[in-house]
Amino acid sequence: MLFAMDGDRTLTQEDAFGYDAPWLRRSPLLSWCSPEGQTRDQVIHERVIVGTAPSSDVVLADRTISRLHAELDPRDDGLWVRDLGSRNGTFLEGIRVAAACIPHGGKLQLGRTELSVRYAEQPTPVELWPKAAFGGLVGASVPMRELFARLARIAPSSATVLIEGETGTGKELAAKAIHDASPRAGGPFVVIDCGALPESLLEAELFGHVKGAFTGALSARNGAIQEADGGTVFLDEIGELPLSMQPKLLRVLESRMVRRLGETQHRVVDVRFISATHRDLRTLANTRAFREDLYFRLAVLPITMPPLRARPGDIPILIDHLLPKDATSVVSPDLLRELVGRPWLGNVRELRNFLERATTLGAPEALSLVRSGAAAISDGPWRPHLSRELLELPLRDLREHVGGLVEREYLGHLLERCDRNVAKAAALAGVNRTYVYRLLEKHRR
Repeated sequence: MLFAMDGDRTLTQEDAFGYDAPWLRRSPLLSWCSPEGQTRDQVIHERVIVGTAPSSDVVLADRTISRLHAELDPRDDGLWVRDLGSRNGTFLEGIRVAAACIPHGGKLQLGRTELSVRYAEQPTPVELWPKAAFGGLVGASVPMRELFARLARIAPSSATVLIEGETGTGKELAAKAIHDASPRAGGPFVVIDCGALPESLLEAELFGHVKGAFTGALSARNGAIQEADGGTVFLDEIGELPLSMQPKLLRVLESRMVRRLGETQHRVVDVRFISATHRDLRTLANTRAFREDLYFRLAVLPITMPPLRARPGDIPILIDHLLPKDATSVVSPDLLRELVGRPWLGNVRELRNFLERATTLGAPEALSLVRSGAAAISDGPWRPHLSRELLELPLRDLREHVGGLVEREYLGHLLERCDRNVAKAAALAGVNRTYVYRLLEKHRR
């Protein structure tokens, strides 16, 4: 469904790499019949939620439909529907689906309501950013240039942003890019990882505390939200926020006031909230594992980060961006072809880790680890092939470099295994949670 016109030739998405002609897309039109018998139409320009919740993008008055029933997402190949864990399911042409692309004239059944999809005959222009970078994000593919244009549009606002995407897609970089392009750029950018702090510390970290509010509170302290006054607070892994904390954050979002632990006074704050998660908050809201009202407060401006496998043409640019200038010879043409064809389930973070290993151990050793699926563990003895530059370092510096690389890789793998549950990670690693927190801070995980 995504193409550009160049005379009589139809361009593919790969042709769009660096192409400056207008990029066009056929917009899907969603139609359904209201309980009163009236036909309703809505053009779907971006991802929308269909359900009975008043805050849904498409509100259907049908008691057999869940509050957050399904998601409609216009992509390159058409409009995709995805069920959000609804009670009665989502059906396309009579077949129950978890996710599917809807053809022209396709019929959706949600509860007792039938919806049809038609695609416009005339395509409309898609706004693309003119450069291959925005802030710390890089990419010349259509998905990234479309993302950059959206980031640029929303940056001047103070509205709350929710950034969704798989692990390693650059959600924090996107948040920082929004901040740096906004009128708040001169203010602080404060980061809180909601998945890295125990519940007992998270409330104090967010809202602050007075002296004596709890054991160990030896002096008064501002929380992250107050520290971000005049700027932006970035709540990473917001999907890990405990249920007991969610109404407290909701009140702050609604009132823009915070109350430190141990005091009754409320303090007005001027902050913009940007949150990020790799989890599906809509499905969590349907199972009541995440508050629906908090989700809608967070997702005033939703953003989805494309996975690396959806933009393989960006891999050469990313390699050039991530590798030190004196290490570009690490990636040969044959290696580059293999890297472009890999799935990269860990996205840009996995690619960056591979390049670090290739620089340290040499490309053959790093590639063999990737092919075997073992980043740091093998059945036999591990004999890394160190580059000449590393072998010429003093032994102490070499140990620190290689040890830090292995530690970072191990920590990333550990967090993925435990879904970022610090207590579980500490138990598996055989260390206490305080040590894991120190590693998180050291490696900015």
